Parts: sequence; structure tokens; C-alpha cells
Amino acid sequence: MMSDPIQLKDEGNKHFQAGDIDKAIECYTNALKECTDKKVQAVIYRNRSACYLKKESYSNAVSDASKAIDEDASDIKALYRRCQALEKLGKLDMAFKDVQRCATLEPKNKTFLETLRRLGAEIQAKLKTTFSTDSRVQNMFDILLDEEMDKEKKEKAANNLIVLSREDAGAERIFQNNGVTLLLNMIETGKPEMIVAAVRTLSGMCTGHKAQAMAIVNMVGVDKICSIMALDNEEIALATCNLFQCINDSLTGGDTRDYGKEASLVLDASKDLKTILLALLEMIANKKVSGHGRDQALNLLTKNVPCKDKKERDHSRTLFTIDHGLKKILKVCGQVPELPDQLPLTENTQLIASVLLNKLYDDLKCDPERANFKEICDEYIKSKIDPNNMDKTLHAINTISGLLQGPFEVGNSLVGQQGVMEMMVALCGSERDVDQMVAVEALIHASTKMSRASFFITNGVSLLKDIYKKTKNERIKIRALVGLCKLGSAGGDDYGLRQFAEGSTEKLAKQCRKWLCNPQIDSKTRKWAIEGLAYLTNDADVKDDFVEDELAMKAMFELAKSRDKTVLYAVACTLVNCTNSYDKKEIIPELVQLAKFSKQHVPEQHPKDKKDFIEKRVKRLLKAGVISALAVMVKADSAILTDQTKEMLARVFLALTEDPKDRGTIVAHGGGKALIPLALEGTDKGKVKASYALAKIAAVSNPEIAFPGERVYEVIRPLVSLLHTDKEGAENYEALRGLTNLAGFSEKLRIKLVKEKALPEIENHMFEENEKIRLAATECMCNLVTCKEVQARYLEDGNDKLKLLVLLCGEDDEKLQTAAAGGLAMITAAEKKLCSKMTRVTVQWLEILQRLCLHTNPSIQHRGLVIVYNMLSSDDFELAKKLIESEMLEILTVIGKAEDNPKRQDPIDVARTCLVKAMDLGLIKPFTSPS
Repeated sequence: MMSDPIQLKDEGNKHFQAGDIDKAIECYTNALKECTDKKVQAVIYRNRSACYLKKESYSNAVSDASKAIDEDASDIKALYRRCQALEKLGKLDMAFKDVQRCATLEPKNKTFLETLRRLGAEIQAKLKTTFSTDSRVQNMFDILLDEEMDKEKKEKAANNLIVLSREDAGAERIFQNNGVTLLLNMIETGKPEMIVAAVRTLSGMCTGHKAQAMAIVNMVGVDKICSIMALDNEEIALATCNLFQCINDSLTGGDTRDYGKEASLVLDASKDLKTILLALLEMIANKKVSGHGRDQALNLLTKNVPCKDKKERDHSRTLFTIDHGLKKILKVCGQVPELPDQLPLTENTQLIASVLLNKLYDDLKCDPERANFKEICDEYIKSKIDPNNMDKTLHAINTISGLLQGPFEVGNSLVGQQGVMEMMVALCGSERDVDQMVAVEALIHASTKMSRASFFITNGVSLLKDIYKKTKNERIKIRALVGLCKLGSAGGDDYGLRQFAEGSTEKLAKQCRKWLCNPQIDSKTRKWAIEGLAYLTNDADVKDDFVEDELAMKAMFELAKSRDKTVLYAVACTLVNCTNSYDKKEIIPELVQLAKFSKQHVPEQHPKDKKDFIEKRVKRLLKAGVISALAVMVKADSAILTDQTKEMLARVFLALTEDPKDRGTIVAHGGGKALIPLALEGTDKGKVKASYALAKIAAVSNPEIAFPGERVYEVIRPLVSLLHTDKEGAENYEALRGLTNLAGFSEKLRIKLVKEKALPEIENHMFEENEKIRLAATECMCNLVTCKEVQARYLEDGNDKLKLLVLLCGEDDEKLQTAAAGGLAMITAAEKKLCSKMTRVTVQWLEILQRLCLHTNPSIQHRGLVIVYNMLSSDDFELAKKLIESEMLEILTVIGKAEDNPKRQDPIDVARTCLVKAMDLGLIKPFTSPS
């Protein structure tokens, strides 16, 4: 290893010239370790400062340039580099001083004078903005806190304040103009619209700014924020939940600002985060908290406590939550709204609590941790079961129901304990409706796994049938029916494993549809009818009957759009069943024969699960308005919309996009927009399915209509993810078609495509053996070559990009030739150097070019002749001469002398232009045109 600092410095300079910035930094850093000469050190610091500028590490660039300036105050390069870095950091006045010194040292340097002028103008503009922003902020608060001011002006001022808080400069001005106190005054008015505006403004101020977020937390107080979220107003609870999320994101790494040395002194957020976590856990079981506030507290815990990635090792937040809050979450699960003195809940609260329990349990890393979780649950249930107090026992059974909907393993072990099942059976026979209802629901949740269902088939069916026949209460009747539906569908879609006699499932389904369509029954009870259909639609006869019943479908879609989000999973299940978009096991004929021979059960496909039946069902669902329901379901801002539910919705979307003719309908009802979040978040499988559906839509739709506004840029990443070689060929193909359409739409989209690292993947697919994929990749590249970044890649040495494009022009497939020749024509027009490079990459270039120019297809011929014209115009005289001395002159002459022909006019015109160009270059003498 080199130890001479001068040598290391020179080595660093070479790496810098070659564009290898990381290597250059390494050499300069090693040189500084060895160097003792102050003057040489200053040069090295100055050089390393240039590297940091390139790397956009502006604080380091300022630091190194300052060290060089400390040694030599008139080091003009170091001064200018520091000026550039300071400008990027937004410290315009300091940057101005540096460039002022540069201009004093070199008064005639145009760059310095231009920078001096520009920075001076920017500082003036900033001062002007600051003063005007200050007065605007004050004006807005004056309007908002003026009792006499009319409502319309107040609303406008509130919206302006929110918008201002989302800009860095605006947020800073609000903060420095006593804004937090004024926002608290707005909250104290008690008017919902004022509270929402104040909370949203605080959210804007906390977003991406750790120091400001910490200051606001301490000025407003966590308890105060919790008390706002506890109000019985859905909009306020949601806005406050968003404020907590913005604070959490800023305190846990959502802030990209560079605070320099003071960061470690000021910004230790662990205490604030712990305070917030304890406050949220306190809210969960607090009677003073509204149902909406409780929902949002549970949502925040679900989103922020469990590790987002299984590979994360630190799950201390989860362990802390289990120790300090598990019993509180169980208390929420056990609430029975029909009994007196219960916590305020919404229709979604208990399911959100179950989802949280599931995520906490999933986040545990070892058996002792899981055993501790089960033990806490076990103790809690035992403390509630009391034969002398039926209400307490109901609470225990309902808590088990909550666990069965969350960490099933924990709920299942509790059901199996002595006395619990007997208690459920006893409750089923109770005189009180509420007892029967809680017990039946627990029985339904307990029979989730098929092995347990077999136990219930022997014991539970008679029990449920008994309740179904005897009860006069519709709400209990419907639940008992769902229990029967669930037991009847234990065999899945296997036609040979039907639990009930022929026709029984259709009867159950008919009753479910009848209840679903009955507006007299409350929505919570009608929801159970969908639960029943979610199980029964495993049967193809039931699927067919359901899609024939348009009223039932529309009733289900209306419930899916309602505020009750507990219905999402059941609706998603029903739709997956109706579209057959679940994973199917491949049936291998040889294994079927073997199974029959050994008298094993062989899964059978129902005749109505064949392709043509599925297609008819898809058409009926689309006609009934399934897309608008799906679009609303996707927007559910709740932990109930789990990754599994998202995956099911993605599966349904993919099934619905199968026929290209239906894609216009899907776009018209907002399906394109709805797919984007499904493609970006959820299970890996779900994201792939949603991306695949997006690709199918993007391939045939106008991007402006399918993905309006900025949304179109969010479509690129999911489509690029489908290009990876581990994805299926059909997914690669549709993604390429979608990207081709987007790349042809605007330069901004082409740049976004390059930024998402799509180019290497597209180039790989241009080598693909599969003809359809290779064509799609070439067409995509053809639409990308007008982009400067793409042209730069083709100009680089040491790759076969240009060679491949030339060789593809020589293929027999006309569509492939059209795309490749189109790309080559456009790129050689944009970059003249590529014309001469083309002749170096392959010896076949002239032969391929002649074939293009002689092609019978006028559009391919036209492209070939445009390439010839580009070569003649490339300022490379030798190349032009070589072309004209070859058979190309004869080809051009024959085409150019041909009579005008509307069908082939483009090639004729270009051939004539080529001949005129050759004359201008003095390569041929003028010829007489045909008379």
C-alpha cells in the first residue's frame, strides 16, 4: 500500500478525473493521515471538498474547504467550493460572502460575477418572502381568532395556514411568530373546524423536521394531543392521529436535515417516543376516550410498535407494549356493547384490537416470549370467568373471540382449556339473547381451522341448528346460520369434500342473500350475511347464484363502502371465490391415477369452476359496480385493512383485468388509481399481483386518464419491479408494454423510468429468446432513446448496447425491425457520434442498413433511409464517402428516381434528401430528375 502523501494525492486526482469519487475520497483521506506539510494538507482538503460536492455531502464539503481556507485565506478554489456547498445548504448570506471574496481576488472572472449577482438576487427575494410571509401568518391568525369574522374568510385562512405549514420556510415562520400558542388558542375555541385546521397545521410543521417536532411535543404536551384525539369527532381523531404519525416519523428518522455537531446534543427523541407510547396505551382502556379516538390510538400502535421488517432485531417496543398494555387491549376485545357500562367503541374498534394483538404476537422472536404472551392472556381470561356473574363471563368469552380473530394459536389454546367449551355450550342455551349471540360468535371464530371444524361438525352443528330453529331473534339466527355456513364449507372448493347434502349450501346461501338485501335489518347483522357467503362461495353453484342476484351484489358493495370496515375481509373473500383468483394446486394426471389406485381422496373441480363460467361471473361483477366498491375498500385508513386483505383485493383486480375490453371500465371507475397503493404496500405476492394488474391497465390506457396528476409517476416503480428475471414471462411482457406506453407519453416519465433503474432490466430483455418479450423490450427502448440519459449510455464505451440495436434491425420479424430501426434512427439523429460508432460495433452494419433500405415494408424502409441521412449529416466525411462508394448510392438513386407514390412517399422523399446531401458534400454530381 502507498504511504507517500503526494503519490496518494496524485492517485486521488486520477480517480477524480475518471469519475470514481469514492476511490478519490479514500486516497485523499489516506494522504491526510500520512501528510505533515500544512500547505499540502490544504490542497488535499480542497480536493476532497470537490469530491464531497459531487457526492452532494455538503456539510463535509464546507468543513474540508474551511480547513483549506484556514491555511490560505486567498485559496480561491476552496472559497468557491465552500460557496457552492453553503448555497446548497441554504446558507445564502455566508455563500455570498465567500463569492464576494472570490470576485475581489479575480474581478474579471465571469463565473464569480454571475454567482455574485444570482446570490444577491436570491437573498433579496428571500428577505422579501420572509417579511411578506411573516405578515401573512399574522394576518391569518388575526382572521381565525376574530369572533366577528365571517365563516368563509375563516375557512380560507385555515386552509392557507395548512398549506403554508407544509413548506419549510412557512413552517419556520409560523413557529417563530408565536404560532404554536396561537394554534392552541384555536384548539381552545372548541369549534371542530378550528381544531382540525390547527391540528393539520401542527402536522405540517412537524413533518420531516425533528427539532421542530420535539419542540412542538414539549410546548403542546402529549397529554393535550391525546385529549384532542379522545374527542367524539371522527375528523378530529383522524387529523390528530396523523399529527402523532408525523411526529413519530420525524423522531424516528424521517428527517433528512443535516444538524451538524449539535444533533447528538439536542435531538435525543427516545424519551418523547416512550411518553407517546405510554399515553397511547393509557387511551386504549380509558372510558373518557371516544370510540373514534380509541380506534386511532390502536391504529397508531399497530402501525408503529411491531417491526415492519422481520429481519429487524430490535423489538423492544413490542415487549414494552405487551408488558404495559396487553391487558388493556384484551379489555377492548372483551367489551360487549349490548351490556351496560362498556367502553365507547365504533363498529371497527374490536377488530382493530385483534389485528394489533396478531401483529404483536407475530413480532415475538422466541418461545419464552410467546409463552409469556399466552400466560398474560390466560390469567386475564381466568380472572374474568365467574359462574356467578354472567356479564364477566361474557367478557371472557368475547375476549377469546377477539384472540381467535387475531393470534389464532393463542385463542385456540384458550378454547381447548377445561371449562371454556362447556361455558360456550351453556351460554348457547341461555335465555338472554346477548349470551347466545356472544357464544355463537365465539363458536364461529373457533371453527377456523379444518381440524377443529371436524370437532364442531360432530358437536356444533346440532347445537347451531337448534339455536337457528328455536330463536326468534334475527340477529342470533343469522349468526347461527353463518356458523353452519362455515362448517359446511370446511372442504374449500373441493367438489368431492362437501360437508352437507346436495342443495343444502344453496339453501343457506339463499337465506344469506335474503338477509343481505333486507334494509330493515341493521348493518352489523347484515354484515354476518356476507360472512356466510364468504364461506359458501367456495361452492361454484353458490357463486353462480350470487352473481345472478344483482340486488345482493349491490347490497354487498354498499356495505363495503360503509364506515364499518370489519366487513372488508369477508367481502374480499367472497370476491376472490367468485373470480376464482385464489392459488390453485396443479393437478398432475399421473398422481391422480396413483391416488385413485391407493384409494386416496382426489380433489375434484366443479364443472362451474371452468374458465367460461369464471369469465361470465367477472362480467356480471363489473356490471354490478365492483370497481367503485374496491376503490373505496382500498382507501380504508385503518389497521383492519391488513396485508392479507390487500393481497386478496389485488387478486380480484388481477382477475378483473384479464380481458383487455374490460380495462376501460376499470379505469373509468377509478380502478387504476386504486391499484397503486396495493402495488406499493402489502405482502410480496399481493404487490406482484397488483403490479401485474397495473401493467395490464398501463399497456392499453391513456396514462392521463388512468392515473391522473402526479399519480402516474407512482406507477413506474411497481412496473419496473416486474421486470426482474425472477418474475414470470407474462409479468415481464405486460410490464414492458405498460412502460412502453408511459415512456412514449412525456420526457418527465422517461427520466423517472431511468431513475428507477429500469434501463439495465429492459436491455436484458432485449436479449430474451422469447420473441414477444424481446419485441416489447425493443419497443420500450425505442420510446426511451429520445432521453438524454439513455443517449449517454449508448455513447459509453465497453458495452454492446448499440451493437444489439443494429443487429436487431437485421432480424426477420417485421415488428422487431420496425422498433429497432426506429430507435436507431432517433438516437443517431440526436447523437452524431453514434453514426461513426455504429460502424465500429459490427462488421455487418452496412449489409443490415442496405436490407432496411430495400425492405418491402415502407415504414421499415423509411427508418433505414433516415439512418442513412443521419450518417451523411454526421460531420464524418469519411463515413459519408464510404456509404456513397458502396451499393447504397444505387439503392438511393433507384428509390429517389421513383415516381411519387402516396403509399411509399416517405421513403422516396428521404432518399431524395440523402442524394441532395451527398451532392452538397461533393460526393456525387447533380442528376436530372425524371420528367
